[in-house]
Amino acid sequence: QVQLVESGGGLVQAGGSLRLSCKTSGRTFYTCAAGWFRQAPGKEREIVAGISRGGVPTYYANSVKGRFTISRDNAKNTVNLQMNSLKHEDTAVYYCACTTSSSPGTTSWDYDFWGQGTQVTVSS
Repeated sequence: QVQLVESGGGLVQAGGSLRLSCKTSGRTFYTCAAGWFRQAPGKEREIVAGISRGGVPTYYANSVKGRFTISRDNAKNTVNLQMNSLKHEDTAVYYCACTTSSSPGTTSWDYDFWGQGTQVTVSS
């Protein structure tokens, strides 16, 4: 089992930045590939970014490429999402997830463990 707890969400103006963190415990974190997903009201959950066990390769949704950066620190059991140049359409609940596969998947079905989510609201 892996427990994941997200933090760092909040309210920010368009053009601003936020840094989300996901602290993990339980199963040794380095055995997880990790991902960040988001879900806006009335929409399906979608992949934002993913990172392999060793940190590379990474994956980004087209909508966030060049603005978001995913990283991990296996020694600290954390995975982070740096979000810059935020847009109103980035508003959503953001979830951290772990898969026991070596590479991050791009759908919810690829992941085995999930955090509770953190709200990100971008005002226009």
